Amino acid sequence: MKDPYEVLGVTRTASDDEIRKAFRKLAKKHHPDLNPGDKAAEARFKEIAQANDLLSDPDKRRRFDAGEIDASGQEMPPRGFYRDQAGGMGGAKYRRSGGQEEFVDMGGVFSEMFGQRRGFDFGAGGGSGEGGFEGFDMSGLPVTYTLAVPFLVAARGGKQRVNLPNGRTLDIDIPEGATDGQTLRLKGQGMPGSKGRPAGDAYVEIRVQPHAFFEARDNDIHVELPVTLSEAVLGGKVRVPTIGGPVMLNVPAGSNTGASLRLKGRGLLDRKSGQRGDQYVKLKVVLPDKPDDKLKEFLEKWEGGRTYDPRKAMEPFA
Repeated sequence: MKDPYEVLGVTRTASDDEIRKAFRKLAKKHHPDLNPGDKAAEARFKEIAQANDLLSDPDKRRRFDAGEIDASGQEMPPRGFYRDQAGGMGGAKYRRSGGQEEFVDMGGVFSEMFGQRRGFDFGAGGGSGEGGFEGFDMSGLPVTYTLAVPFLVAARGGKQRVNLPNGRTLDIDIPEGATDGQTLRLKGQGMPGSKGRPAGDAYVEIRVQPHAFFEARDNDIHVELPVTLSEAVLGGKVRVPTIGGPVMLNVPAGSNTGASLRLKGRGLLDRKSGQRGDQYVKLKVVLPDKPDDKLKEFLEKWEGGRTYDPRKAMEPFA
């Protein structure tokens, strides 16, 4: 994994706001929805999302900076761990032999953990009989996974596939309105138990991937909508994307960049209350890529364009 700071193009002293801005800029450029069929852009977006996931979490960022976890969020073994912790029968420890590192029989560790607790005596062979592992009997251990879920799958609900370490795959039902950091429990999908004992459970932590233009704030959705100069000045109905599909929005005449319009009930489902949030549409007036001669001619003769100062509020600071 690449260094997350290098992936986002920020320094190690970058503020949370700088990290957020760098991520959003890169996410908009490489999002799969804006680059259909581009595998390189998809891979780059995943890399960007993972870097942001680590650096936007204060605890993960602290632990990464301290060398406790790697760039993928996995635990790093502490220095001296094997020398300090490894042991064997009769308290034998990790040692060097002829300049080579070696591990001594770990049977004593298992004996202490399981055998003495259940009245078993693990012999030096650690094999069969009363002194071996035949008496070992316990339920399966739980396992945890982190699952990246596309924004719209989390918002609408749906199935998402997870690959297990044993090679199996599971299609997990993602509930509508799933949130970042939410954990799902999969009963019996953990480590198998011994001697017919039940398997443990699997716990899947959801990490919601960012979207190209939808942004969730609590249960509300925020989106910036480009509109033409004519639509802003004259008003009219425009098509707006929502998580439930496109709808028509009435833009009032005389609207300006920064004006916010609300679509009631078009936000995310709050699973606790059963209520939906709203969608807020922020208008952004966009001029044509190529200058229009007639528009230019009109503005040159338009006296009204010289009678108002959009920067007046900034004068005390200029």
